Amino acid sequence: MANIKSAKKRILVAEKRAAKNKSVRSKVKTAIKKVDVAIEAKDKAAAEAALKNAVSELDKATKKGIYHKNTCARKVSRLTVAVNKLA
Repeated sequence: MANIKSAKKRILVAEKRAAKNKSVRSKVKTAIKKVDVAIEAKDKAAAEAALKNAVSELDKATKKGIYHKNTCARKVSRLTVAVNKLA
């Protein structure tokens, strides 16, 4: 365990940030799963609505620095292609 005051603070801050990042990642995963479920059900309208929400969550996570921008772009691209195939 840390003895120095600044090291103790770094531990607390790191735990707080890890919890926040985990929360945001969880939101993103849930949004992506909702798109996947709509695609499996072949429900184009629901898939498009879920896609819009998922893209929004991914963009927020990227802006906060939780995901790299290329990772976000790849995930959005794959989801969009999958939804567009539901003609």
